[in-house]
Amino acid sequence: MRKIIVLSFITLDGVMQAPGGPEEDTSGGFKYGGWVAPYFDEVGGKIMEKQMKPADLLLGRKTFEIWADYWPEHADNWQGINDVTKYVLSTTMKNSDWKNSVFLKNLADIENLKKSKGSDIKVWGSSKLVQLLMKNDLVDELCLLIYPLTLGEGKKLFDNGSIPAAFTLTESSVTPTGVIIANYKRAGKVKTGTVGA
Repeated sequence: MRKIIVLSFITLDGVMQAPGGPEEDTSGGFKYGGWVAPYFDEVGGKIMEKQMKPADLLLGRKTFEIWADYWPEHADNWQGINDVTKYVLSTTMKNSDWKNSVFLKNLADIENLKKSKGSDIKVWGSSKLVQLLMKNDLVDELCLLIYPLTLGEGKKLFDNGSIPAAFTLTESSVTPTGVIIANYKRAGKVKTGTVGA
């Protein structure tokens, strides 16, 4: 069985929308795109290099569209991004010019993908997809880059629908600019009476 690993840039208040640039995702009138830039440093860069090693990807449609417009022409910045398989959950898209793109229609397709043989699968961005995965207990690991700011609005990593779930911290570090990088592994279900104890 393949692991599903969610990688997410989030603020202290859990916002994950448009970390990379002002025009990345302005849906809902979001005006704070590009909020990670002031916190970039060499330590964070080395950690990101590790996370960007070639691995199959699972993406939501919106993230896929943003990436398909950018990465085919900028592959020098992410070794292997054009060669890995990009699995895309979408009810509207069926094909793409970006090579190695495979379209999934529903949750059952994701469950079958997880049961298949192959490498671990990384999920970047894709807020609605991540929430669907969390709701259906399909996330094996979380890699969170937590930035020292609050935005007060925007798409959140954890929204309504996440099931009670326990995770174990497996690795953590803090960059000189105050970004907390924390890796968590799924540790089972939350036992009754333990929440808030």
